[in-house]
Amino acid sequence: MRIDILTVLPELLASPLNESILKRAQQKGLAEIRVHNIRDYTTDKHRQVDDYPFGGEAGMVMKPEPVFRCIEGLKAERSYDEVIYTSPDGIRYDQHEANRLSTLENIIILCGHYKGLDYRIREHLVTCEISIGDYVLTGGELAAAVIVDSVVRIIPGAIGDEASALTDCFQDNLLAPPVYTRPAEFNGWRVPEILLSGNFAEIDKWREDQAFERTRRLRPDLLTEEE
Repeated sequence: MRIDILTVLPELLASPLNESILKRAQQKGLAEIRVHNIRDYTTDKHRQVDDYPFGGEAGMVMKPEPVFRCIEGLKAERSYDEVIYTSPDGIRYDQHEANRLSTLENIIILCGHYKGLDYRIREHLVTCEISIGDYVLTGGELAAAVIVDSVVRIIPGAIGDEASALTDCFQDNLLAPPVYTRPAEFNGWRVPEILLSGNFAEIDKWREDQAFERTRRLRPDLLTEEE
C-alpha cells in the first residue's frame, strides 16, 4: 500500500510516521508512506501556498495551483483509489472506514490548513472527506497521522500477532473487555478467577459478556449503530 500525504508542515509528521508499527510496516515493504511539502510545488520566490479569500472573510485560504501540480504529478505516475481531504465537513472516521481504506492500493491524504482549501480543489480533486471528530485542529497533519496509523496497523503482517488487531475495540462495534496480566493478585485485588481457570470456552464467553456490558454502559451509541 502506498500513502502520499500533502502538507505545508511536513515536520509535524516526521515522528508519528517513523516509529513503532508504522516504521516496521515500511521496513517490511507492507506500506510506503511519502510526505510532500506543498511549498515545493509553488513557482514564486516566497513559496506562497495561501492567499486572502474573495469576499473579505477573515483568515487565509490555500491556493489551488500548488495542490493541483502535486496531485496531478502523482496521478501521472500511478492511479489512486482515493484522494482524501481531512476536513470537519467529512464523514466521521471510524474503524469500519479504516478497514475499508486498508484494502486499497494507493491513497492520497491532503492536509487542510489556514481557513481551508480553495473550493475548486475539493470539487475537482478530492474524492473523500474525512473528519476525526467534531473539533478544530490547527491543521490536518494530526488527523492524517491518525488515519495512517489506524489503516497501516491492520494491513496483514503489520502486527506480529494479527489476531490482536482483529480483537481491537470497534471491530465488531463493541469495546474491548478488561485485560489483566501478572501478578494474579496485586494490592489485594485478584484477577477474575475465570481467566485463571484454563476453560477457554468459558473465558471467551466471559470476554463477550464483558465487552457487551462495557459497551452498553460506556458507549451505548455503538449498540444503536449496530442495529
